[in-house]
Amino acid sequence: MRVLDNGYMTQQQIKRFLDSYSSKRERTIVIIDFSNVEKWKDALGWDIGIKELGQLMKNLTSGSKFLRRFYYGSDYGPSESATTLLPWSKGMLEQAKVSGFEVVTKRVKYMPSQTNPKGHDVKCDLDVEMSIDLIKERDNYDTMFLFSGDGDLAYAMKYLQDEYSKECYVFGARGHVGREIIDAKDKGIIKDLFFAEDFEYRLSYQRRFNR
Repeated sequence: MRVLDNGYMTQQQIKRFLDSYSSKRERTIVIIDFSNVEKWKDALGWDIGIKELGQLMKNLTSGSKFLRRFYYGSDYGPSESATTLLPWSKGMLEQAKVSGFEVVTKRVKYMPSQTNPKGHDVKCDLDVEMSIDLIKERDNYDTMFLFSGDGDLAYAMKYLQDEYSKECYVFGARGHVGREIIDAKDKGIIKDLFFAEDFEYRLSYQRRFNR
């Protein structure tokens, strides 16, 4: 099944894809770049739930927990001496663990804001960790499913395809997919590109309370 960049998938098409994917589940690694996923909500108009991601993940991989990877920063606030996670950050990371993910995290950095003298810019980039883990675990999977529209991982995907014949799928949001991702799909490095809008009925956090 081929998913077009600007096409939309129906619920029936999604179900058929997930059913057809079942033979690959045991040797699929799922990479959730949640800081990137969070940014989609402005375009989507709804939040993607961590619990919902965990439920969808079960349709994509049935392998060991270390193949279900959730990357997100640990926020202790702006004080470098703080040793206690902010409650919301602790809750997010605990929800990911409860939802069946192997959590990969590091401390969020607070830097003086370039635009607000009294504010901070917050940064926590886990692209290097994701790339290294994909290479390190290469013997344990044949297919990767990347939840991120960030084009920075395109180089790692090409390397893994060229050197180890790994197959890659990417899950993004329309308007939040880097040019490198589109180019990688056009070149066959990415087998298919899926969009969060089509999966709202499975991924919307709010739908949990509206059933």
